[in-house]
Amino acid sequence: MNHGLVLDTNVLVSAAIHLDGPPGFLVQAILRRELACFTCPGVVEEYWDVLTRPKFARLGFPPPWFEPLLDEAHHLDADPLVWPLEGPDPDDLVFLALAHHTGAVLVTGNLADYPEAIQQGVQVMSPRAYLEELG
Repeated sequence: MNHGLVLDTNVLVSAAIHLDGPPGFLVQAILRRELACFTCPGVVEEYWDVLTRPKFARLGFPPPWFEPLLDEAHHLDADPLVWPLEGPDPDDLVFLALAHHTGAVLVTGNLADYPEAIQQGVQVMSPRAYLEELG
């Protein structure tokens, strides 16, 4: 797998809580420039919205690696076209659109947010499955 990835916000939250698990390993690989990560304005806005919520402040959010991660990411100047299908959470559709637009894999800790019926060819994987496929 030489393509990049799009990280769902829940992967960043999990990595911030446990940097020694699969989500954290992905974050570390991006920071080491071993994996390419894609973002766009809508995704970055979602990241900031979630990672700066008061309920996470006691956990030291946003994590110290968050801004360096954004610095390493490949940023689209604009959001991709709106996703044509409805999903369980309308806020998650920008992640599918970005993965589709860039040819990246969408990595999420909640596969149920992206049922196969709405994927339109986008590969959606858990952090663990993505790491296993990397070998």
